[in-house]
Amino acid sequence: MPERIAFLQGNEACAEGALLAGVQFYGGYPITPSTEIAELLSKRLPEIGGKFIQMEDEIAALGACIGASLTGLKSMTASSGPGMSLKQEHIGYAALCDVPVVIVDVQRGGPSTGLPTQVSQADVMQARWGTHGDHPIIAIAPSSVEEVLYMTIKAFNLSEKLMTPVIVLTDEVIGHMREKVKIPDKDKIELWERKKPAVSPEDYKPFDTDDDDIPALATFGSGYRYNVTGLMHDRAGFPTTRPDEVQDLLDRIHRKIEKHIDIITDVEYYGEENASLGFISYGSSARTTKKAVQVLKQKGINTNMMRIKTLWPIPAKEIFEFCKDKEKVFVVEMNMGQYIHPVKSVSDDPYKIKGIYRYDGDFITPREIIDRVGGF
Repeated sequence: MPERIAFLQGNEACAEGALLAGVQFYGGYPITPSTEIAELLSKRLPEIGGKFIQMEDEIAALGACIGASLTGLKSMTASSGPGMSLKQEHIGYAALCDVPVVIVDVQRGGPSTGLPTQVSQADVMQARWGTHGDHPIIAIAPSSVEEVLYMTIKAFNLSEKLMTPVIVLTDEVIGHMREKVKIPDKDKIELWERKKPAVSPEDYKPFDTDDDDIPALATFGSGYRYNVTGLMHDRAGFPTTRPDEVQDLLDRIHRKIEKHIDIITDVEYYGEENASLGFISYGSSARTTKKAVQVLKQKGINTNMMRIKTLWPIPAKEIFEFCKDKEKVFVVEMNMGQYIHPVKSVSDDPYKIKGIYRYDGDFITPREIIDRVGGF
């Protein structure tokens, strides 16, 4: 299909991106404000030979995706805060067992049922620390409808290449707003695929790896037999409590992320390069922050901003370099202050890092940011 222009909702762009990335299975459960993703894929996937299933709950939805992924299908689910809470055990399972799956979180206000139809960025820390144990995670945050499409493709590429779950953190504003989107020619999209075994079934160890620490998991039903368990497992896939094997497993699933940090981390800058006042933001809040930077410039106050597109793993080097020459840095987010804590932990001086927050369900405005900056 040739390149085309469309006027899409963010959730529609997410579904289009998934289709361009080659999604073959969607396991879901309806929840506001993500439901349009499931609705669109429930129609489109069967048309191309894919599978859609609505499960009995959010836990089963991600469990179905994990099973489908092990059969070789590119798999995806989407949810919002309460559903993400239920998915946490399976997110840890996928991380421990090197199972690629894309999980979209269209954030809304919480805790609990909270504000089902209003905006929030309150799942940022849950995305990183929601599941128990020491596990790696990749979480990316688009700021526009078009970026939702392209970052959904990126999420599939990272998930398949690194054999790991990847979370796409959008929110109610990005999910439901409409913007012009350039939909690329599918034949011109670079897609990364998972590794395949290079040994015979008799010599195969599913969690054995080479220097990149990424296993080549065979497709279930392809003649390779192996065990997958949420217990700590050895390189043959069987449960173990041997300290050296447990440490080897945990070290390896973290190393595979660290070794490929250059293809994961992504940030963007806007404004005056040498300004003494800076902003850090992400997702839909970054749209407001960019406007505030423009207005402040008109008032004779030069600032610049870093938009963080990859929230996890944290782009520590980039944040340090951005902050080190600033007198003050404001972290703008729609929660009570979540990402400010990792920013402080990697900056040169945590005391110059300040927060600008909104968490009442309404969208943060440029005026709020400008008023908070005051007479700087």
